Amino acid sequence: MKATFFDGKQMIFDNNYPDPKFNETLVQVNLAGICGTDLEILNGYMKYSGILGHEFVGTVVKSNNPNLIGKRVVGEINAGCTKCDFCIRGMERHCPSRTVLGILKRDGAFAEFLSLPEKNLHVIPDSISDEQAVFVEPLAAAFEINEQISLKPEWNVAVVGDGRLAQLIIQVIKLTCSNITCFGKHQNKLEGLIQSGIKIKIGIESTDEQLFDLVVEATGSNSGFTDTMKLVKPRGTVVLKSTIASRENLDLTSTIINEITLIGSRCGLFKPAIDALATGIISVDSMVDCTFPLDKFQDAIVHAKKPDTLKVFLKP
Repeated sequence: MKATFFDGKQMIFDNNYPDPKFNETLVQVNLAGICGTDLEILNGYMKYSGILGHEFVGTVVKSNNPNLIGKRVVGEINAGCTKCDFCIRGMERHCPSRTVLGILKRDGAFAEFLSLPEKNLHVIPDSISDEQAVFVEPLAAAFEINEQISLKPEWNVAVVGDGRLAQLIIQVIKLTCSNITCFGKHQNKLEGLIQSGIKIKIGIESTDEQLFDLVVEATGSNSGFTDTMKLVKPRGTVVLKSTIASRENLDLTSTIINEITLIGSRCGLFKPAIDALATGIISVDSMVDCTFPLDKFQDAIVHAKKPDTLKVFLKP
């Protein structure tokens, strides 16, 4: 099959890459999205080598379940061992032996085909386009905040970051909380939020410090954590979403002094995300940037790295 793979140093296009080796449901990839985690893997995150890509929509071409064949699907990216305590409790994403699509010991979506266990797959309704469906995985990650925290409508909320994930998080939190401020660096990305009643700011002023009950960090950088800790109230809550390759030391002193609750947040359930797209309560159309063919992956990566870019797709 055609695929682009990362050998640990560079991305390479291969016309004859081996087909998926797992004995699972086989999916032909219709469209895949490039996300911040993919870019961090290229910088050394997770020390991964193989086919990148975990945001995708595809068509089932082979399955033990005949009812799935021909269906358009998206897929949860963590595949557990099914036997450990975490898997038995439905926490496959924390299985110590798990594989993760395009991230850990499992080839991903920047290819013609991928495979996943049947239970990882979710059929997409016709009302959701391929471009919209690619957002299901990151949107599920945004909805995970609702699973971890009981949001209070009266909270003053800050989201640090203005990229793809940050904008999805803002839409999800806005379903409960109306007082939201986005702290970003790119005016063109921030301006699109104003119509939704979101306050926007470039840079933190002294009047912003220790003002927010909840701060979500989604910058993809170490500096984002420093900014986040300036914004959160004493005894407030911080949600950390960034996965980054850098290993710079982070000063946690203020976290202890101000008794901040820190919550790491990663993957989420797909059903709330699919329902939100199908009903239109979450809109992602304005975040669609452009699509590149698979063999033009180098151009796609360069474009995705630009600070003013939103979602870039690869089409096998």
